[in-house]
Amino acid sequence: MTDDSLIMDALDARVTRRNDRREFFKTMAGAGKIVGGLAAGAVAVQAEAQTAVTDADILNFALNLEYLEAQFYSFAAFGTGLSASLLTGTGTQGAVTGGRQVTFTDNVVAQYAREIAADEIAHVAFLRTALASAAVAQPAIDIGATPNGAFSSAARAAGLIGPGASFDPYASDENFLLGAYIFEDVGVTAYKGASPLLTSATFLDAAAGILAVEAYHAAIVRTTLYAKGIQTPSLITATESISTARDSLDGSTDLDQGVAAINGASNIVPLDANGLAYSRSAGQVLNIVYLNRAAVGSGGFFPAGVNGTIRTSAAN
Repeated sequence: MTDDSLIMDALDARVTRRNDRREFFKTMAGAGKIVGGLAAGAVAVQAEAQTAVTDADILNFALNLEYLEAQFYSFAAFGTGLSASLLTGTGTQGAVTGGRQVTFTDNVVAQYAREIAADEIAHVAFLRTALASAAVAQPAIDIGATPNGAFSSAARAAGLIGPGASFDPYASDENFLLGAYIFEDVGVTAYKGASPLLTSATFLDAAAGILAVEAYHAAIVRTTLYAKGIQTPSLITATESISTARDSLDGSTDLDQGVAAINGASNIVPLDANGLAYSRSAGQVLNIVYLNRAAVGSGGFFPAGVNGTIRTSAAN
């Protein structure tokens, strides 16, 4: 049996009961409370507003996330990382651990990977230009496939692999999609949570534009996983497990959603009961990328933390 087959066979069969989540949203809405993503968005606005962050702080926080996504997709699609000219800036510049080109067997997935990689590289260049001399340098990033690396730790937290095993997002089309799934939904919620905090109309317009692109990316990944999951149900189960793991990190509210069908329909677009995408605060986003529900300054995909003033995860 191949390593890829072992990874897929190890995908845990713990599918979160999606109808219970939707009933939770309905109950909260009926009680006249702000629910789901609206609640998270309100928390994001209140918490960040109290710290008086600037537009540059917010864009630099976003730039850290774009460095992570751009490096992952660039290696997976092209076999190389970002050019040195896109890595400099304020703060400590770090290296990338891991990353290699995927030998795609599905040409459609390969084309998606190249498209998303080009978009993410463009986001890095755009944000660096917008921030000019205030742009932060790329921090140290872990996108490797070692047993103790960030991808393996995330997969282990989701129950996809056992103790001491590794998850390699470059080993197959399916593993690549699951690796991408870890990032894309988080990026969408990060931009939605941060957008209300921007004071510049120009920056707000730019953030809205990037948010839309990230949402398109997330939809590509979720749709492809759902389609492949019709023949390989463990892929759909894996999205549910990853979703549950993310929810265990970013607080007590059950926000995250996999792609499993609800009431006979696919769940490509994760929404609250009002049909709105949900948000995460910067602290919640850092909980996920640091792979830690406590208030910490580093870990997971950012071994030395992110650069900039927004760098501590929330205490959950």
